[in-house]
Amino acid sequence: MQEDLVTQASTFFTTFVVPLGWKLLGAIAVWIVGGWIVKFAAAAFGRMLVARKVDPTLGRYLEASAVVLMKVLVLIAVFGVLGIETTSFAALIAAVGIAIGAAWAGLLSNFAAGIFLMTLRPFKVGDMITVAGVTGDVKEIGLFVTALDTVDNVRIYVGNAKIFSDTIHNYSTNPHRRVDLKAQLAHGVNPYDAIRRLEAKLAAVPNVLKTPPPSLQILEFTPLGAVLAVRPYCHNDHYWQVYFDTNRAINDVGGEAGYPAPEARMAVRNTA
Repeated sequence: MQEDLVTQASTFFTTFVVPLGWKLLGAIAVWIVGGWIVKFAAAAFGRMLVARKVDPTLGRYLEASAVVLMKVLVLIAVFGVLGIETTSFAALIAAVGIAIGAAWAGLLSNFAAGIFLMTLRPFKVGDMITVAGVTGDVKEIGLFVTALDTVDNVRIYVGNAKIFSDTIHNYSTNPHRRVDLKAQLAHGVNPYDAIRRLEAKLAAVPNVLKTPPPSLQILEFTPLGAVLAVRPYCHNDHYWQVYFDTNRAINDVGGEAGYPAPEARMAVRNTA
């Protein structure tokens, strides 16, 4: 009786356990080796895209898509080593995909929007944009989200669907950008004298473009006095430097010319 049990256990071990163990070891080996191959292939693919001078935005998108595809192939190979029918696995993936698509419609809409962003190219990596209430430099356009670094150095991720459905302000497309500022003058200050002084001051501000030239005009009149529109032009990279330097120039002109501080005036008349 004991000999029969030993024989049955030995037969079970050699017939089922050993082949299963070899399959598990083979699957683990395929997963590890496949992971290495995916890593090296992705790196080689990325270097190839750089060598061919593919746009960085498109390059990252293609590289991420290739990595996902290769990992799926490795997973299918692992199931094949374990003896699982890949055709059944493919059908299972399709069924799961339908279920996920119904449950995660928003996620798939982000994916579809990402494809349209790559096709229509309203912006690229490195551009400064405003979208969905966020202003910053584009660092990465992913499959589902776009990464922006704001001016205060905060990384923000915005869903591609929200970007694609919103108004996009791209500050990097055109060669120059206008800085819009105002200069409030007091009553009694000659606005044309202030304009002449500001023109000379703006000519000394670094990175202010000569073409087109700065625009200085009387914008409006308020109870405090005349208001000047001060609008120099600069490259987008120098926007904030020109913005603050122009504010400083407005302040310096008022101090050097001895302009009085603007103050409201009221006239009281006795009609009795």
